[in-house]
Amino acid sequence: MTVVTRFAPSPTGHLHIGGARTALFSWLYARRQGGRFILRVEDTDRERSTDEYVQAILEGMAWLGLEHDDGPYYQTQRFDRYRQIIERMLAEGTAYRCYCSRERLDALRAEQMVAKEKPRYDGLCRDRQDPPPEGVSPVVRFRNPTDGQVVFEDLVRGPIAFDNAELDDLIIARSDGTPTYNFTVVVDDADMGVTHVIRGDDHINNTPRQINLLRAISVTPPAYAHVPMILGADGQRLSKRHGAVSVLQYRDDGYLPEALLNYLVRLGWSHGDQEIFSRQEMIDLFDLAAVHRAPSTFNPDKLLWLNQHYLKTEDPGYVAGHLQPHLAALGVDPDAGPDLAEVVRALRERSKTLVEMAEGARFFFAEHVAYDEKAVAKHLGEEGRRALGAAQAALTDLTEWTIEAIHGVIETVAASGGWKMGQVAQPLRVAVSGTAVSPPIDQTLQLLGRTVSLARIEAALRHGQS
Repeated sequence: MTVVTRFAPSPTGHLHIGGARTALFSWLYARRQGGRFILRVEDTDRERSTDEYVQAILEGMAWLGLEHDDGPYYQTQRFDRYRQIIERMLAEGTAYRCYCSRERLDALRAEQMVAKEKPRYDGLCRDRQDPPPEGVSPVVRFRNPTDGQVVFEDLVRGPIAFDNAELDDLIIARSDGTPTYNFTVVVDDADMGVTHVIRGDDHINNTPRQINLLRAISVTPPAYAHVPMILGADGQRLSKRHGAVSVLQYRDDGYLPEALLNYLVRLGWSHGDQEIFSRQEMIDLFDLAAVHRAPSTFNPDKLLWLNQHYLKTEDPGYVAGHLQPHLAALGVDPDAGPDLAEVVRALRERSKTLVEMAEGARFFFAEHVAYDEKAVAKHLGEEGRRALGAAQAALTDLTEWTIEAIHGVIETVAASGGWKMGQVAQPLRVAVSGTAVSPPIDQTLQLLGRTVSLARIEAALRHGQS
């Protein structure tokens, strides 16, 4: 049997952390088993679904690198298929038309609530023999079994059972003919050969209904794995109030996809005490049996730590590719300066996000340095200018513009002038970067190059002079 999993988001919002984790677990299981991963867009809620959200979901999946083997499929393009199955079920007696008015159903629900009964349809139209009322567009209901149990082996939670008597005859088509969620999911999973459904545990109550529907259309139900919810630090279900929960927001905030994937895989799954996983390690090690039953708590500090780790350890050229959009957002042209991968190499030890790295990289590509006047006042006073002038003279005579040679010049200037290294390095740093913070000054000068470095030192010596 070929394993087939699916991720089926509704485009009523952006791709958020919970959905991304579900997609990741489904993708990993398919990859680990040598199977197929389907992307399906459940867009039947036409009032809330938008093309903007569809594109955001596709963009988020692409950024994470969770490529699908089939799809994306769109439920709104499959209405003919849904109608076909509904007509078949009506003919076979596994579904029936219900003419009950909204007023009757509301009154029924109110009575059940007063009696402290579980609200459910009472089956009035289930075996109705009298002629249907005129002028009423009926809904279509599934004829759910009335006895026995639905029992399934959840791959995370173990055996789960529901009494059929607790499941009412759910609506599978509205009065306007549009199909409902539980019905479309069942038809799609059946038609697409889905073998394993991995989703959040908020869907557990849908599972017995979907299993009964699948059996009614003579399809063997897939295996189900319901993963626990993700909580915020306050113990409540993760939501917008906990901060940036959209995948694309993390991208825009300067996170690498590897960091977010690594963090998500550890939200509810573990492999011993291992914290850092490459993409291939995730595929090789992921097992549904190791998914935890208890909810996980989202920790933004841990995610930030992982992001810093990947900024330090990923190939600088790869990081540079992700850095470019952040530089563009600052109006910086990375072609107007040193090799961007080398700038990444210089900045990665001190950057937690790509946004921080882009800010730190600005001066490398600027036509003119923007001075931090506090840094100027502290490091380019009379003594600082004297040290900077001495460094300028020595650097002008330097024949080999390498990190080692530049470092040697700074050491020599400091020794000959009776200064500490920092008393020469800091004026240089302010001169070429505008601030008192930069990568090591020898590395910074080497990246900027001789011409730019000497021009900025000259400009700094003139700065503030009448």
